[in-house]
Amino acid sequence: MTSGLIEYEEASPEVRAVFDDIMTTRKIDRINNFWKALAVHPPTLKRTWESLKEVMAPGAIDPLVKEMIYLAVSTTNGCGYCIASHTVAARKAGMTDEMLGELMAVTGMANETNRLATGLQVPIDQAFRRPE
Repeated sequence: MTSGLIEYEEASPEVRAVFDDIMTTRKIDRINNFWKALAVHPPTLKRTWESLKEVMAPGAIDPLVKEMIYLAVSTTNGCGYCIASHTVAARKAGMTDEMLGELMAVTGMANETNRLATGLQVPIDQAFRRPE
């Protein structure tokens, strides 16, 4: 680990305010290690939380779909921590084992075909281009 984790009890008032917002927003009673690690630099903690809170809030995309997208990207990026935390979040939002299996199949297929298209330098079809 690059730096330590800031526990709630040790946190500055600025960090505690963000931790409190995380717990209130997520309806949880503890802060996970990701946020504790970010708390070593309070501006990054606050900015990341505010952005994540806004992006993951209900909107045009269902919260379950957002969590599944997050899980797919985390898988592609190889972030074990994010895979674990967003699998739990997606399950809480309703993801089943069958959905997880299908999500991983799509994620794996997308990675494979993306790499093939990139490696072969496939030109983009005119039909796939955005009209000007």
